[in-house]
Amino acid sequence: MKTILFFVLLFTCTRVMYAQDLTGEYYLEGVMETASGFQINKDSSFQFFFSYGALDRSGKGKWKMLNDSTIILDSDKRPPLDFKLAKQTSTAEKSITIQIDNNNKNILRYVQGFIKSGSIEKPFEMNAGGIANLENQEIDSIGLIFTLCPDRYSILPVERGNNYFVFQFEPWIADVFFEDFILTYADSAFTGMHPLLKGDNYTYRRE
Repeated sequence: MKTILFFVLLFTCTRVMYAQDLTGEYYLEGVMETASGFQINKDSSFQFFFSYGALDRSGKGKWKMLNDSTIILDSDKRPPLDFKLAKQTSTAEKSITIQIDNNNKNILRYVQGFIKSGSIEKPFEMNAGGIANLENQEIDSIGLIFTLCPDRYSILPVERGNNYFVFQFEPWIADVFFEDFILTYADSAFTGMHPLLKGDNYTYRRE
């Protein structure tokens, strides 16, 4: 019995030591003009970063071992919408006005979307001031996407008869979320997918 217990403890300690050996900073290789990677921490947390041009994105969460060479990363669940409807009303104007309200005026033009009535959708783009004007019509929802972080559309229902709408970014709009994200370790590097880039064979080298 003592012998069995000894080997169980030895196996457990070996796995812990190996898991701790995976901790460190890992940087994406082979993608030009892009800086990205993971910080794998001993407390089972991780941080992710992504920088391309003027765009910076980040994420965080927890990691755990799947086996001796594979880890899985998870973060808090992503909230359902990346925009919120701050105001809607009916005005005397003969058009629909959609406005993005944010202190950073440089990013307002990077929102586009569509108005929807039943199954009919009509696209629009914001001007430099974060405003889109469309022909007045009955609509039941508005879809928005931030083109610098084009992960998904947020589709928000609106009240019929209103023609003036103000939206705001949710604070997590640029965050990167992880669900069952797998990386495999070998030769001082992780390989696997990238949460923001197409393809499934990227290398993250430990520094």
